[in-house]
Order: sequence, then C-alpha cells, then structure tokens
Amino acid sequence: MKVVIVGGGWSGCAAAVCARKGGAEVKLLERTDMILGTGLVGGIMRNNGRYTATEELIAMGGGEIFKIIDNNSRHKNINFPGHHHANLYDIGTTPGAIMSYLKEMNIDIVFKTRITKANLKDGSIDSIEDSEGNIYKGDVFIDTTGTAGPMNNCSKYGNGCAMCILRCPSFGGRVSLTGLVGIKEYIGKKPNGQIGAMSGSCKLYKESLSSAIVDELNTKGVAVVPIPEELIEDHLDIKACQQYALKEFKKNIILLDTGHAKLMTPFYDIEKLRRIPGFKNARYEDPYAGGKGNSMRFFAMAPRDNALKVEGINNLFCAGEKAGLLVGHTEAIVTGTLAGYNSIKFCKEEKLLEIPTELAIGEAIAYVREQMRTEEGLSKKYTFSGSVLFDRMKSLGLYSIDIEEINNKIERLGLKNIFSYSEEADKLKVKLKN
Repeated sequence: MKVVIVGGGWSGCAAAVCARKGGAEVKLLERTDMILGTGLVGGIMRNNGRYTATEELIAMGGGEIFKIIDNNSRHKNINFPGHHHANLYDIGTTPGAIMSYLKEMNIDIVFKTRITKANLKDGSIDSIEDSEGNIYKGDVFIDTTGTAGPMNNCSKYGNGCAMCILRCPSFGGRVSLTGLVGIKEYIGKKPNGQIGAMSGSCKLYKESLSSAIVDELNTKGVAVVPIPEELIEDHLDIKACQQYALKEFKKNIILLDTGHAKLMTPFYDIEKLRRIPGFKNARYEDPYAGGKGNSMRFFAMAPRDNALKVEGINNLFCAGEKAGLLVGHTEAIVTGTLAGYNSIKFCKEEKLLEIPTELAIGEAIAYVREQMRTEEGLSKKYTFSGSVLFDRMKSLGLYSIDIEEINNKIERLGLKNIFSYSEEADKLKVKLKN
C-alpha cells in the first residue's frame, strides 16, 4: 500500500501517522522547507469544544500528536475571554518534536516539493508531478494543501502579501491537488459576501514589549491590555477565526504566550499599536507586515463525503481546511487522522469509516459538509472552539470535559482504539462488513 499525502500541515502529519500505523508506505510531500504550515505560528489547543474533540480522538486511538502537543505546552488549563481550559503549545519546540516522531515512524518526507500536475487513469490518480518534473506514484492520495493564498488571492481579496509563514514568494503558492484533477471546489465568503477570509492572529516578539506584559505572559499565559478609545481598530468581521469575534477582542489587546506573543487580531497598524501603553517598541514576528494584513484563506475546499473521500475521483481523500470551513489545528488533526485511516480502508477494499454524529468529531464533519452546500453556510466558519459549531455542540449535548464520560461513549459506539488498529478495530471491521 502506497499513500501519498500532499501538504505537510497538521492535517497532513496526522494523516501520515494514521496511514503508517495501518501498515502503508507513506510519502509526505511538503511545498516548503518545514512541516506544520500555519501550525508553526499557531498554539491554541483544547479551548472550549476542542477539549472534547481531542479526548474523543485519544479514546479512538489517534491521539499521538495531541500527546506530543500537550508535552510541549507552555501553559495548560488557562482561560481568556470567551475561552476556557486552553493549552498553549510552544511554537519553538513543537515542530521539532513532531518531526522527530514522523522520522521514528519511518514516514518519507520530501521538502520543497510543489505539485503542479496530476495524471489520471480510469477515474483515479495514477501519479502526480512536482515543478521539477519528479513523479510520485501511489495507490491512494490525500490532499491536505489547505485553502490559503496564493499571493494573487491575498492581493485581490486582502491587503496584499504580508509575508506570512506560508512563504509563497520563496516556495511558490499553494496548488490544490483536488483542483489539479479537475474537481470544482467550494469558495468561502465573508459575512458581507466578499470572497475568502483573513487569518486571525499575528505574532509579536516578546522582547519588544514592556517587562510588565512579558512577566504577565510568562506567568499567566495571557495578557489583556485595554486599548485607548481613539486607538481601537476593529477587524474582527474579516477573520477566519470567528470564535474570537467578541467585544473583548475589540476593546483590548489580547496576547497569548506561545513563545512569541500571539496577538489575537488579523492585523493592527503598527504606529497605533506603539501608542498603546506597553507596546512602544512592538515589532511583528509573523507576518512581517503584520500592520498591513495577513494571509487570505478558504478559497478552495473539496466536495467530499463524510469519510473524507473527494467526490468525483476514486482514490483521493482530503483533510484540514481542504475538507471544508473547519478552522484550527485540532480540526486539522482529527480530519487528517480519519483521512489517513480511510486511505488504508480504501487500499484494502473495505468499507470506509464515517464517524457517527453522536461524537463531536462526527457531527462537525457531517454538519460542515451539509453547510458548504448552502450560500449561507459558505459565509460562516466552523470550529470546536466557538461560534456556530460550538453552539451546536452544546445544543446537542456533545460538549464535555469529562474524560471518563467521553471514553464510555467511545466504548459504547464500538470505536475504542480504532485508529490504533487494535483488537477493537478488528471487531469493528467485522461489523462494517456485515
């Protein structure tokens, strides 16, 4: 079994791990020179409903990546406006820890590989090619290329390239594998009907902030600094991360400690920022032009079923933002794990797994697919941590931070350790065949 994954963000790494555990030969093709994509400057985990989704995946045997993240968290169980029991992972140590684990798993990672061509045969992908003419063959392919950029989209629908962590000028812009095979993709919109959405945060060098702010970040993990009325900028409506579109984020500078100071707004004019007490010498770490803007996202989402198989191609799966209007690292990891698992099921010609909607993960995957088919649904963003999806989780009784309760539900559904390919997984295999 040969599984080829295009895109090395959180979803691609999770797919690679699960497929490798299933016995596949896995090749992970990454456009840049580092894995994790936006996860290189991310950091927020387990906040609100993400806690539930995390523990569901751990109970299903797919929690290796979450455990590595937990072990590399700078702060655990913190609260900030609208968000509870959050962990903040260290963006300095986490990528290296994940990279080491992928190497231990004998996953073949090929860096600086921008896929530009797909070769089809009888409704399936036979092979793909990169910009250098190298050819990669596989039995099944997983598209985790995301939806952000490339530069022309950031210029046309945003404020221009802000030189973000995706680094399109250096490695070329994102190319969608789903698009290369001729599948028409969904395009997300802002609430006002404009296309796309802007990434929701920036990073400041902690060293450029006042000692009082740095001390608060180091000890508490969060700093909330009131903004003088005349210096308020409100960019919340254009954010992809609508779970942070709260009045507290408009009236205050909210910083989170992920190694750098994570500024919870898509951009902020640096001259105004430096007039706020404590920010006199503030400097952006990511994006470099954080006073101008950030990356534009949600331009290319694949039509797919609830097993994350792309509709219209026999051997293509998707995960992360490619699988829909799902925002966040947790969302990427859980969909990546399912895509990796189903790639193995596909190779073995077994029935694909759809996670039941009695679980937060299954409900999210099914609900987002349903919503992408409507105009109104395409104007919203979905995350376990807030806004539309979290509200839905609570209304359906799917939100829980009781680990024993979550484990009992997984046991009852017959999904315990399914992603670890254990004895429970073999039992489910028999159930699915019947």
